[in-house]
Amino acid sequence: MKHLGFLSFGHWTPHPQSATRSASDALLQSIELAVAAEELGADGAYFRVHHFARQLASPFPLLAAVGARTSRIEIGTAVIDMRYENPLYLAEDAGAADLISGGRLQLGISRGSPEQVIDGYRHFGHEPRAGESDADMARRHTARFLEVLDGEGFAEPNPRPMFPNPPGLLRVEPYSEGLRRRIWWGAGTRATAEWTAAQGMNLMSSTLLSEDTGVPFHRLQAEQIQRFRDAWAAAGHGWEPRVSVSRSIFPITDDRDRAYFGMETASTDQVGLLEGVRSRFGKTYAGEIDAIVADLAEDEAVAAADTLLLTVPNQLGVEYNAHVIENVVRHVAPALGWR
Repeated sequence: MKHLGFLSFGHWTPHPQSATRSASDALLQSIELAVAAEELGADGAYFRVHHFARQLASPFPLLAAVGARTSRIEIGTAVIDMRYENPLYLAEDAGAADLISGGRLQLGISRGSPEQVIDGYRHFGHEPRAGESDADMARRHTARFLEVLDGEGFAEPNPRPMFPNPPGLLRVEPYSEGLRRRIWWGAGTRATAEWTAAQGMNLMSSTLLSEDTGVPFHRLQAEQIQRFRDAWAAAGHGWEPRVSVSRSIFPITDDRDRAYFGMETASTDQVGLLEGVRSRFGKTYAGEIDAIVADLAEDEAVAAADTLLLTVPNQLGVEYNAHVIENVVRHVAPALGWR
């Protein structure tokens, strides 16, 4: 493991027991947690995108703000739902956020997860073509986005422009050199991981897989990672990809930890239906530090990945989540080979 970051969904609710009661709270606390994570020595601040929900949605104002407030950590998404995206606007926003951060953007994209509303992407102006599923549309949007990130001109310039143009066809601006190699796809199956490799994107794998073969979650995920690496080698892209996995890790070091996560010490994999598909969900790692280290040392997917993202319970507040990150940074990750 070379990189350690956190992943926040940015939940908020006006409940008196929540430390994150408004959208403003969720956004501002996300920035503060990223600053704290950098100070603690973590490597990345990642954010999940959900539409029509009391969670983080439009990511680029947040990413730009985090990029301006920090100097070292990676900033990223895990993931943006490509069913909702205009590929050219996405390229502009991503280029701007990457330039503001000095080239630290790691942009995770995917088909997205089950929605809060029916066909929400239609409200954003996107319709699948005839014979096309919403997943097909997401991949079509992705293909165009990746083309644009290559930086080649494609738009015919106006012969009488408002401002002088450089010679030749024009590209989307601002363009950020190197961003194309920092695009990740959130893959939920082994087959999708192979497709991800063929497209030349890094692999993001979360705490659930939308398939189940009966083996433990970490072993199925490790097989997914290996299939990705094999497909990448066969594609011959000429550069080394990255692979991230997400885990819920809560070292129990004080009474707060015990109150919040003491019941999770016996956590196990879960199997259930997600959008009608039998899926496997990874367990929560909670317990004394030595027990967590020993448990994670047996996690084949964590061993196979180069990046570990800690899913954080953001509604418990910045101070508590910084405490969780600090415990992992100081006591858990080094025992797993980080740094």
